[in-house]
Amino acid sequence: MPARDPLNLITEAFTSLLFGRTETTRLPVRTSTGQAQAVYLPTAAPGLGDSGVIIGREVYSGKGYIYDPFQLYGQQLPAPHWLVLGESGNGKSALEKTYVLRQLRFRDRQVVVLDAQGEDGVGEWNLVAQQLGITPIRLDPMAALDGTVRLNPLDPAITTTGQLALLRTIIEVALGRGLDERSGFALKVAHAYVNQAAAQDPDGRQPILGDIVERLRHPLPESADAMNVALEDVRAWGLDVALVLDRLVDGDLRGMFDGPTTVGIDLDAPLIVFDLSHIDRNSIAMPILMAIVGVWLEHTWIRPDRKKRIFLVEEAWHIINSPSVAQLFQRLLKFGRRLGLSFVAVVHHLSDVVDGAAAKEAAAILKMASTRTIYAQKSDEARATGQVLGLPRWAVEIIPTLTPGMAVWDVNGNVQVVKHLVTESERPLVFTDRAMTESSAQRAANAATPDGPATLEAGTGDDDNPLGITDPFEAETEERVISFEKRQGVG
Repeated sequence: MPARDPLNLITEAFTSLLFGRTETTRLPVRTSTGQAQAVYLPTAAPGLGDSGVIIGREVYSGKGYIYDPFQLYGQQLPAPHWLVLGESGNGKSALEKTYVLRQLRFRDRQVVVLDAQGEDGVGEWNLVAQQLGITPIRLDPMAALDGTVRLNPLDPAITTTGQLALLRTIIEVALGRGLDERSGFALKVAHAYVNQAAAQDPDGRQPILGDIVERLRHPLPESADAMNVALEDVRAWGLDVALVLDRLVDGDLRGMFDGPTTVGIDLDAPLIVFDLSHIDRNSIAMPILMAIVGVWLEHTWIRPDRKKRIFLVEEAWHIINSPSVAQLFQRLLKFGRRLGLSFVAVVHHLSDVVDGAAAKEAAAILKMASTRTIYAQKSDEARATGQVLGLPRWAVEIIPTLTPGMAVWDVNGNVQVVKHLVTESERPLVFTDRAMTESSAQRAANAATPDGPATLEAGTGDDDNPLGITDPFEAETEERVISFEKRQGVG
């Protein structure tokens, strides 16, 4: 070690004696912001891994955001169900459609959509279904008498217990109250007789709602004898029940549920769309439809065949806000773990359900949703949402500032801000504002095209780039998906 200058040593000793010990002075360093990034590294929460479906980009880290409830289940997710919240115009529909399109690239995926919103006289999922060669199952009371689709609540594929539970739910939703014991007894004996008669029919005829209504109007003497009451009493107990069911048989909802299930509904198709867009969303018909379709699917679609199924419900507050319907769907959600079902509920405002008549049932369903995606909301709504869902303060504060396409994702406590990415070939299929953005000339040209305004083949996609991705970041994330698919043996 070289000897130090004696004069400097004397100066330092004198300075320390007078002023105390001094810190070493460091000379400034000139650098660029790019170089400084390597010294002062930004921090962000860890992602969800690289297995699953590309959603978009994490805003703070810039990394690709990949999500798949089936891949994350058991590791980061206790349940595969998903709640999507946000006001209209912020990108919920685009997220749902791209998510389904990307999930269907895996051969073991199957999706059912209850499409409650419409555009151009058809459901908003019509273009997606058309692109995949799927014909939506359109439930329309105005056209039902012309021989369109019917779903039978008494379909033999549904268990006897399931049929009776469904009938009770239909009646309770229509009445706006629970079914009393006497009315419940009248319904039970009518249902038992109709099923017994159908089992003895040599032609194998399906029992239908009209049979139940007829038996409620004209109960058998043995029904009264079993309870030691007058026959007129049994008839009176079943009157309100008969009037409600008659609406499905001969009222404004006739034709959709008052006959055998339509032959030819393909429950093995990769995508099944129930088009409910012709039903008044604010009428009592919508929750009744939700209940019937949900229970029918429970008994005819969900099977232990190792397929991963996604059940996506638009306008899901019709389910969560009705106690009877919510109870049916709670049972359906329990199939998630055992049979590989992911339930996706799309709701505009959480207040639509947590303050409704089914607050208890809504809380149970929300608890089952381990994934929550929240798009832009007003400040007061964001605070209420954050309180119910237990979001961190920073996430609650940022929700009102989110721009369309950006959302707060809470995956079992892993909270990120994510920018959803839509490829050019997906864009014509997923956006639902054509009525506002499309000119009359464009609309006429699209109407003249048999395949609609655009198809995936019409984009820049090819065998190596099936979604037509051109952005460098999107191309990188697409390569990661293809790599994962190859590892999993997906074509």
